Amino acid sequence: MRLKPFLTLLAVVIPAYYVFSPEVIRIPSDLRDAVSDGAYGSLAGSAGSADVPEVSAPEAVEMGAGSKSIYGDDDRKDFFQMPGDMQTIANSVVSMWKSASVTTEASGVKLQTVNFGDRLNLCPDEKFREQPIGAFCSGSLVGEDLVLTAGHCIRTENQCLDTKFVFGYGVMRAGAAAVTTVPSANVYGCTKVVKRFLGGEPGSPFPAGQRLGADYALVQLDRKVSGRKPLAVNKGAALKKGDGIFVIGHPVGLPVKLAGSAKVRDFSKSGYFVADLDTFGGNSGSPVFNTKTKKIEGILVRGDEDFVDSPAGCTTMATYEQTGGRGEDVTKISEVEKYIP
Repeated sequence: MRLKPFLTLLAVVIPAYYVFSPEVIRIPSDLRDAVSDGAYGSLAGSAGSADVPEVSAPEAVEMGAGSKSIYGDDDRKDFFQMPGDMQTIANSVVSMWKSASVTTEASGVKLQTVNFGDRLNLCPDEKFREQPIGAFCSGSLVGEDLVLTAGHCIRTENQCLDTKFVFGYGVMRAGAAAVTTVPSANVYGCTKVVKRFLGGEPGSPFPAGQRLGADYALVQLDRKVSGRKPLAVNKGAALKKGDGIFVIGHPVGLPVKLAGSAKVRDFSKSGYFVADLDTFGGNSGSPVFNTKTKKIEGILVRGDEDFVDSPAGCTTMATYEQTGGRGEDVTKISEVEKYIP
């Protein structure tokens, strides 16, 4: 059942990159990055904005092109809860951070985070309430030094150069705290944007008859990634309505999560398809996989409303029937696979 909306998290394409601004934050709608430009929005479907109280925290978290939300049961799992094959895949999913939120210390590289529940005034029983948030988008390793993400997560070459790509941000063991200090070997910089597209930008029109389209970026890192394997992308037959899919990424900038038990709702759109994935702002750029082949089928870019106001005066996650809501938008891998070696 759909709850009365409270926070319309990015519904257009705004990463989690800006959630952690010390200023009052405006919340746009529709994108799936955690927060950018002072916005902590939902990823893909909401409109409007709301004030988020001032906090001292990392610079920002982008919420992508539209918000995300829960369809049916909340299927999200931490790294330690994933089967072994899913953990192997998750090891090659990367979190994206503003450079100012990543500092080198004697113990390793420290990730600047804030408490999820405190930051959003979550109700006491909300899942992952006590975990940290900080990453503004997600991505996947698809080459030795190549990361695939959403185009709205990396808008300019300069923003790319100001972004750190961090592997291994997760809850690795039952009962353990999330890893927020990582080895320097897990942290990479950007060398250049290899290819980028964001429908609706100047020179990048939407497909005829659509108000939404593809959204992707390929980034070359500052060195080859060691100890992690590039993920396979589907370069063969396309998905169809009803096919099973899953996503791995960083919802709301949380430690890495797996969300499964999802299906393709509509594959007829040009440039993207619609699914019932349990995703949120910060999931922007997350790889979406075929349940059978474990190959990447797309990039999570937009979604439904993420959070709503509870009668108790706190914030709760937006919940829909499995077939309810607008669904989550995923850029088709066919839009970008030709640029991946």
